[in-house]
Amino acid sequence: MSQQGQVHGVAGLKKHDIKVSGIVFMLYCLVAAGAFGIEEMIPEAGPGMTIILLILFPIVWAYPISNLVAESSSVLPSEGGVYVWVKEAFGEFWGFQAGWWGTVSTYITNGVYVALVAGYVSQMIPMSAAAEHAVKIGMILIFTVINLMGLKEVGKVSTVLSILIVLAFALVAVVGFINWQTNPMEPIMPEGYNIVDGLGGGICICVWMYCGYECISNMAGEVKNPQVIPKGLMIAMPLVALTYVLPTLGGLASLPEGSWENWSTEGGFTSANVGYASVLTQNMGQAWGYVFLVVAIVSQCAIFNTYLASGSRGFFVLADDNLCPKFLVKVSKKRGVPYVGILSLAVVTLILAQSDFTTLVSMEVVFMLALYIILPLAVIKLRKKLPVEERKKRNLYVMPGGNLGLIFYAGFPMAIAVIALLVNGTDYLAMGLIAICTGPVAYIIFKKLYGGLSKNDPENHPVNGAGLAKGDTVRIGVFLFFAGLMAFLGQFWLKWYEIDYGEWGPDDYDIFCNSIPTVIEVLKWAGLAAIIIGAILFFVGKKKDAPVPEKKVDMDALMEKYLMEEKHESFFDD
Repeated sequence: MSQQGQVHGVAGLKKHDIKVSGIVFMLYCLVAAGAFGIEEMIPEAGPGMTIILLILFPIVWAYPISNLVAESSSVLPSEGGVYVWVKEAFGEFWGFQAGWWGTVSTYITNGVYVALVAGYVSQMIPMSAAAEHAVKIGMILIFTVINLMGLKEVGKVSTVLSILIVLAFALVAVVGFINWQTNPMEPIMPEGYNIVDGLGGGICICVWMYCGYECISNMAGEVKNPQVIPKGLMIAMPLVALTYVLPTLGGLASLPEGSWENWSTEGGFTSANVGYASVLTQNMGQAWGYVFLVVAIVSQCAIFNTYLASGSRGFFVLADDNLCPKFLVKVSKKRGVPYVGILSLAVVTLILAQSDFTTLVSMEVVFMLALYIILPLAVIKLRKKLPVEERKKRNLYVMPGGNLGLIFYAGFPMAIAVIALLVNGTDYLAMGLIAICTGPVAYIIFKKLYGGLSKNDPENHPVNGAGLAKGDTVRIGVFLFFAGLMAFLGQFWLKWYEIDYGEWGPDDYDIFCNSIPTVIEVLKWAGLAAIIIGAILFFVGKKKDAPVPEKKVDMDALMEKYLMEEKHESFFDD
């Protein structure tokens, strides 16, 4: 697509010489940007359980996901990341679902970081509603301009902000250890809790705290040497874990016994609660509370900056494959950035930053967990299409451990994602299932409107009688079957977990409150209906709309297709 010499779409993106350190700090901002958020986990799960989970989750969650992303990024270092990997593994329908889930989740939650910044600033400087709105607009404008300048500028800003955040939390850890006075592991869980309560109170927050490693892959097509991404993942993962574990351990150990019950995200900024800032204010003076409040603002800015970059590439890549409105493929002539995607995400963020996020975030959680289920499946499938032996010949990164290693790296994220879906609660599961069902609806609409992959390559991507890709009847049937199975089986668990065992009242829910028993009943019957409809579509599709048989993959051709034209150093080169 060209206009006066201007190339749009992925081919028009400018490549940047980004070093491993730049990838590390962008990843740090995407995943962590400090330990903010863990404060809510401590009173909910207990201080001991919090420390245990923070140490355990890098091993069973973050390390496997980092490896899944590193291996996929090494062999298919493409703009769009997970969307492309799933598309190459399972076809455009499932690729679209992955792209939709990841992108919509960013559009939904980016406003949270802007709203938090306005809230933190208002704690230092009392502001009117108009002034808070001005702060939100100013923040969005600043980081939109940075993103419009290019990925390299995003990386530079991420580096500076990350260093400030890491230094601040390192100071908390050091001061905490120097002033150690209590056992940070006691109690393991709040009084009256059993292991189900403790895990239920901590898993969801821990999953959230270690999410985001896959987001860096959305921008891989703009990196001159994409092998820096796997390297950056291997460094960023332990850095994130240390930023969580050490300040939390030091903070719990240095604050008075029993104060763990009062930890809060606002702790240290007000007298009522405690948090990471309290470690500094109690040992170094009250002024450090304001210093740490500035760090909290910097943290949210860092997250917003990198998610604006990552999220703006989602619909851009879908549009380049004719699966979204074509105006989204526009690339700026001078900077080579997808400026329409950046501007659209900025506008949506400004709108949603004024909203109540309870309902939106409940949808976003399931989007992300669904992504962490389909990513390992795509990695397994890609290993069959692109054999490990062939990858090793090209010095590409391959997860260690052979087949047993693959079971570990793929199995734990999928199992934890399913557990997190169930322990989040009825409101999150119900709203999340509704949210992910928007994916097939959006796919059908956009495929019919814009043609999808068949528009440019009808021979290799034939359509069926309904104008969808050949085999989509089967794929939609599989989607409905498993979504229905999750709803139908999930309602048995939720009835026990939240009503019979939990004995929770309406105040324990974010959305449905008094309607929880009704919602659980709807999950049962809606799930059963989806299972039946999905099975019918699957068997009808097998007879009348069978998927196109897979062709033998030429690995060199596939890698060249995804921006590997230039000769790059391998993952293993220094």
